[in-house]
Amino acid sequence: MAKVGVIGCGNISGIYFRSKKVFPISDIVACADIIPERAEAAASEYGLQAMPVADLLADPSIDIVINLTVPAAHAEVSMAVLDSGKSVYSEKPLALNTRDGRAILERAQLKGVRVGGAPDTFLGAGLQTCRKLIDDGWIGEPVAATAYMTNHGHESWHPDPEFYYQTGGGPMFDMGPYYLTALVSILGPVSRVTGSTRITFPERTITSEKKYGKKVEVEVPTHVAGVLDFASGVIGNIITSFDVWAAQLPFVEIYGTEGSRSLPDPNTFGGPVKVRRAGATEWQEIPLAYHYATNSRGLGVADMAHALRSGRKHRANGEMAFHVLEIMEAVHVASAEDRHVRLNSTCERPAAFPLGLMPGILDD
Repeated sequence: MAKVGVIGCGNISGIYFRSKKVFPISDIVACADIIPERAEAAASEYGLQAMPVADLLADPSIDIVINLTVPAAHAEVSMAVLDSGKSVYSEKPLALNTRDGRAILERAQLKGVRVGGAPDTFLGAGLQTCRKLIDDGWIGEPVAATAYMTNHGHESWHPDPEFYYQTGGGPMFDMGPYYLTALVSILGPVSRVTGSTRITFPERTITSEKKYGKKVEVEVPTHVAGVLDFASGVIGNIITSFDVWAAQLPFVEIYGTEGSRSLPDPNTFGGPVKVRRAGATEWQEIPLAYHYATNSRGLGVADMAHALRSGRKHRANGEMAFHVLEIMEAVHVASAEDRHVRLNSTCERPAAFPLGLMPGILDD
């Protein structure tokens, strides 16, 4: 069992705190937040110990720290965790840029600890079933892929939406990690990208209750379109946008020499998973072959805890999180500089889950 601390007790923290009941190997024991009252409230609700960040980092019993701070703080907090001699699991994105992301990986190697990174939705029942079917050749050799994430932003519902429109935000850095991690986990690494970006609305007006009427200046592109050349030869297209009122688009599809596959929303853990093979006239829904079809955030942390115990590589690892970060950064660079960008990083496809595991068991 690994003792786990959490830094950052905002909106997403609750699902991580609740995961300790599902994955006892990652025993969340402590939490900290820049607003002490939030940490104290979380500690009271989930039976944890609230403490200052410095005390959490100094606690020798804690093995892994989950970094749930805002994206602008991810790199600084992760570096502090690594310097304390603990492994870190960071919410997405790993960092705001590849310079900071690379520094995180290098510091972890120097300290002899590990880096993990969200999202872990690719470990859910839906995307693991997709991975299995692709690997088993149900649609032949993959040829192309598409991914679409379109909405009109978060200011209508999120209590504090400003960071979505600041450096480190935007649709690609906010939601791109789900889509790109799904694709990379199934199809392998990307070697080259190009892209186009724009800011459609230079100013946004918050209409959620807490800050109703507040104006937000937009600092980052809010419509991002990329072309991805995978090392395997697959050609991918991705659109992420906060500028679309409505659309009828699939989440992710993969097209092969012998058929097509429709993937579920990569921001979820379940289905549906569909296939339409060559010559078929209708899509066929495939039963999910794995556990974790409901919201199972914390699965990546639990897998990391198992890996620390066994010595194997953890699945939601820093190398893949960094590769996804470089893809996202490169799409923006390609647009700004009017060129293709060849990536410097690569990563291995993370190991698929074996079939037949009992819930909560992540190794044979």
